Amino acid sequence: MAMCVGMWILLLALHVQAGHGQMVQMDSTLSEYVGSQVELRCIFINSNPPVKISQVTWQKQLNGTKQNVAIANPALGVSVLPPFKDRVSFKQLAVRQRTPSLVDTTIVFSNLQLSDEAAYICEYTTFPAGNRENMVNLTVFAKPVTRMTLTTPTIVARAHKRKMTVATCVSANGKPQSVIRWETRLKGEATFQETRNQNGTVTVRSNYVVVPSRETHRQKLTCIATYRNERTTDSVVLNVQYEPEVKIEGFDGNWYLNRQNVQLTCRADANPPVTIYQWKLLNGSLPTNVEIKNNTLFFKGPVTYDLAGTYVCDATNGIGSRTGIVDVNITEKPMPQGPPGGVIGILGGVVAIGLIIGVAVTVVMVHRRQQKTRTETDNDLIAVAAVADSCVTQAPEKPESPTRTDLPPAHKPAPPPPKKKNSDMKGHLTSDDIQVVHLDKDEEMQKLPLQPPYYDMAPSESTPFTDKPDSGRRPEELLNPAEYMSYQRVCNMEQFPESQPAPAYPPVTFLPQHPYTQQPPTEPMYSNTSFQAPAPGPRAPFTFPKEQSV
Repeated sequence: MAMCVGMWILLLALHVQAGHGQMVQMDSTLSEYVGSQVELRCIFINSNPPVKISQVTWQKQLNGTKQNVAIANPALGVSVLPPFKDRVSFKQLAVRQRTPSLVDTTIVFSNLQLSDEAAYICEYTTFPAGNRENMVNLTVFAKPVTRMTLTTPTIVARAHKRKMTVATCVSANGKPQSVIRWETRLKGEATFQETRNQNGTVTVRSNYVVVPSRETHRQKLTCIATYRNERTTDSVVLNVQYEPEVKIEGFDGNWYLNRQNVQLTCRADANPPVTIYQWKLLNGSLPTNVEIKNNTLFFKGPVTYDLAGTYVCDATNGIGSRTGIVDVNITEKPMPQGPPGGVIGILGGVVAIGLIIGVAVTVVMVHRRQQKTRTETDNDLIAVAAVADSCVTQAPEKPESPTRTDLPPAHKPAPPPPKKKNSDMKGHLTSDDIQVVHLDKDEEMQKLPLQPPYYDMAPSESTPFTDKPDSGRRPEELLNPAEYMSYQRVCNMEQFPESQPAPAYPPVTFLPQHPYTQQPPTEPMYSNTSFQAPAPGPRAPFTFPKEQSV
């Protein structure tokens, strides 16, 4: 009994060990397009000790159900079940010839269909290891068919300017669906529509909408369908029919009397081409010397005034009619003709560049000259203003002590004139306040005092010599004629150079009667209206330099 139990344990151990060594080798996923061929690989890996393969079964698993596809048996041979009988076969010849070798049971699918997409199981039945299996997922793609067509064979441009679909691009029965886009210079709109079919494919449809016109004629329209990184393109060229676009050529604005070989041509851009041209002259009939050939008017003989007028050309095609107009005027003499356009352009460019450079140089020179002139003028004005200010706004200063070594009065600038405050001080000088000095001719220029006293009727501020503030008087109200002449003489010294002798003037009334002494006299005291002379005393004579003058 114990011996039997031991034998069963040994067999069980061998079975478990052998079971762990066998396996079925397959691909996890496969994919292929509809109509193509694919191999479903299935190989049995048998470890030691070897096991016996009793049968191999291929099954299709879809939506939780299993369906037998093919069976291989060493004794019974190979069997393929409908509906795979005509499209499924075992790849190895040994399997098909009923040999006991069933290690490689790969099957081949031909002419794949969308319905073939499923999970396929390869199952090995062995003894004593039991069943071993594996599974592969098969995906079937459907490559779409892309085509592009014109919506209508004839696209007509109407006057109402309505939008219409001119082309359609379809990518049909795709799995997965494709993506459509348009490539064109036309200004239009694209619409898209998707349709899911019963077999799992998708059809994508796109329409291109534009307003037909003469500009859209012969424009290229390209549809690009992208499917799994593959691009499919299809193009069409639009054929748009439109009314004629008419213009009249030949009149150059220089039709003069007796000119020869003039003509007018009616040009029309139309689709379809123009079939009828009609000429007429507004407010009259065509001249008798006109010959009409197709779309051209030939004027025979010299030009006369009878050719003047408004010419009209009507062009007609299968879509409609349009009109072109030109006004012809006749001149007595030919108009002057300039050089060719290219020469005119070059000369014009050169002249323009020269003018620009000349204007720029002129502006710079004028600007610099104005700056220089302005600077010189400003300097002159400053100098003149300084001289005028010193001559007009300054009055004689208050005399200082005779012991000073300053220049004589004739070489000193005049003191600023007092400001005018009120008119109550005017006329306070009397004959008693004026001193007259008589000098000999020889000693006239030598015996003048160093600094003559003068009347400061309105000092600018209170001083020890005044008892009232500035009276505000003007110079002409304070100085007598002699003082004014001396003051003007000082301001115009440049007219009398030092090398010339000093001119003789009448005696100056404001000079003292006697020369100063070496001892400085007592300072005179000024009041508002009177003058107090200093105390009498001996005075020493003082001699002026000969070059001084009053």
